Amino acid sequence: MSQTNEQNSPSREDLRINFFRPRPGFMRKEVTIIWITLAAWAIATFGMPIHLAIIHNDPTRTLAEVPYVFGIPAYFWFSGQFLILWFIFLCFFFNVLIDWLSSSYRRRR
Repeated sequence: MSQTNEQNSPSREDLRINFFRPRPGFMRKEVTIIWITLAAWAIATFGMPIHLAIIHNDPTRTLAEVPYVFGIPAYFWFSGQFLILWFIFLCFFFNVLIDWLSSSYRRRR
């Protein structure tokens, strides 16, 4: 009985998963989608405010000089509404890509 368990059990090499060095095929494509989604989130969340802080180096600007979007200052709209909408879009985009990847690999079997 122990011989059948040893034959059916996966090897230790099959159980190793590394996010930074994924196996070719499905796992590599899945990790690529995850990295692209995380990069898009990080650029919007951290890149845009840093970019705006570098461009607007004059802290004495009054609120009257700040551009307005939908009747509110642009920086409030960006952090209060745009980033939330961007997150929802990224979640939708991620799920569509993962569903497409899963279905394409399911058809190959």
